[in-house]
Amino acid sequence: MKTLEEQVVDLKEKIYRSKARLLLLQETVMGGELSTGARAVLVHKNEMGNAFQLESVVYALDGAPIFTQVDTQGDLNRHQSLEVFNGRIVPGQHQLAVRLVYRGSGYGVFSYLEGYKFKVQSSYTFNAESGKVTTVNVVGVEKGGLTTDLKDRPAVRYDIEVAKDTRTPKPPVSGTEAAPGVVPEPASTSSGTK
Repeated sequence: MKTLEEQVVDLKEKIYRSKARLLLLQETVMGGELSTGARAVLVHKNEMGNAFQLESVVYALDGAPIFTQVDTQGDLNRHQSLEVFNGRIVPGQHQLAVRLVYRGSGYGVFSYLEGYKFKVQSSYTFNAESGKVTTVNVVGVEKGGLTTDLKDRPAVRYDIEVAKDTRTPKPPVSGTEAAPGVVPEPASTSSGTK
């Protein structure tokens, strides 16, 4: 019995040490140092037409989930802009993965859209510079025109802004100047299913 207790205590210590190492690693990867680190702001924007109702969003940064929301009562689609992440990250290349699900919303002649689901998956790599704030606006848009098949319309566009980070570990200072720049739309995939 005593040997079993010792093994349990030993396992608890190993778990505690592993948890501490994991937290330190997470802080290093996602937070960086305050003096030399970078900051990222990720914003979801909805510019889809009335034929598409946003049903769910999933965001991951460098493979780690950072934001997930499923709409149950139509609230998600009402947000024109939604901040999904605002924090310090290590300077360098970072991978942003986005998964959006839209529900068809039709009326009258277009009532056949009801019940259709449109899935958009996209990823984007951005560079976070030391001492700067990188704002990535992820914009859900309808591409094409009247002749474009509905299943091919949902898409994602990435708009990037980089500004000097005037924040310090002490109280934040407002008034950063942003230099907006639009990055061409990377390949994204969408599919329509019923």
